[in-house]
Amino acid sequence: MTKKILMLFAVLGLAAMASAKSYSITLFEPSMVGPTELKPGQYTLELKDQKVIFHSGKETYEATVKVENADSKYASTSVRYSNGDGKYHVQEIHLGGTTMRLVVNE
Repeated sequence: MTKKILMLFAVLGLAAMASAKSYSITLFEPSMVGPTELKPGQYTLELKDQKVIFHSGKETYEATVKVENADSKYASTSVRYSNGDGKYHVQEIHLGGTTMRLVVNE
């Protein structure tokens, strides 16, 4: 009986992990996300509560974000930057196919 219960919890845990939504993003320039500089390249984004986690290979980076909703869906994923000090600072990430806008906290 306990093996069946353990198996049930294992299956439910895998189902919960599979339902976590991830998004792909490409950074073409070195980009500051909070205090961290990310190299140009392909990243997978995972949204957990008020944090976004950037995955690139075995490397992971976290940033605190505010999730906002737009009036309509974004056609594609895009990044909005500021560039006051010669570096690209990620301000917002618009997630394609959704109405979600991630506003990065500095």
